[in-house]
Amino acid sequence: MDTAAAMGSELLTEDQYRELQKPGKFGTKTSTRVKTPPEIRKPGGALFCDRRYDHVFVYHNLAESY
Repeated sequence: MDTAAAMGSELLTEDQYRELQKPGKFGTKTSTRVKTPPEIRKPGGALFCDRRYDHVFVYHNLAESY
């Protein structure tokens, strides 16, 4: 989040990422870190999304993995 802020940007929420996918196919070759709710961030978790098989998937991992 600090890196995004340093670039003058912020992470999308899961809902915003899903909206982004409606007009086109984005994130078909990469995963995108999304804003993670505090109850997941507090113990060290993080969410990320991608588009595969014409569906949006949401995954979780440790924040340090990114």
